[in-house]
Amino acid sequence: MTSDGLITVLVADDQALVRAGLVALVGGQPDLTVVAEAANGAEAVARTRETAPDIVLMDIRMPVMDGLEATRRIVGDATGRGPRVVVLTTFDLDEYIYDALCAGACGFLLKHAPPEELLLGVRAAAHGGALLSPTVTRPLIEAFTGRRRMPIRPPAALARLTAREREVFDLVAGGRSNTEIARALCIAETTVKTHLGHALEKLGLRDRVHAVVYAYENGLIRPGEGR
Repeated sequence: MTSDGLITVLVADDQALVRAGLVALVGGQPDLTVVAEAANGAEAVARTRETAPDIVLMDIRMPVMDGLEATRRIVGDATGRGPRVVVLTTFDLDEYIYDALCAGACGFLLKHAPPEELLLGVRAAAHGGALLSPTVTRPLIEAFTGRRRMPIRPPAALARLTAREREVFDLVAGGRSNTEIARALCIAETTVKTHLGHALEKLGLRDRVHAVVYAYENGLIRPGEGR
């Protein structure tokens, strides 16, 4: 963020009209500012390195370099708390979304979503939040991990979690919100956040979206299970 608290955003989309609309929408908010634009993935990577935005709004399907490779490079470049990439797509089950999440994107937003939803997503990402609600996350992950062979044994890293951390992690992976988890376990929401933070750190995961991906990839939850 800037010294006066503004969330800095880079907009990457190969369609000039779409890009201009996003720039106008984001730039018109008192707490957001657009620091750069890009018409393809290569430009997005270069401009991200130059401007170090808080958020990169990344279209997936672009010329020269697609958004998937651009996301991988931006996240790979980051040291410490680097830019958070939010994928933009026209379809809610775009085949590339799963790969974008694995590449390091913190979530995705639909281009045809209401403006207030997109702005809410940008702000949530800037403050470390997840952009996929359980109703969107599970069908998405199920659609693509369901095609992959699940491992027979859970990863050894899970043994590093305390009993409570594993309990919280499993509930997050099942699509529960912090409020629902706190209610189910009879603990405070702040305690849920603490346990989840510890679990994510021990497993080397970025956020709760990637916790869901991890759970499905490692057979902790099978497609169709969850809430």
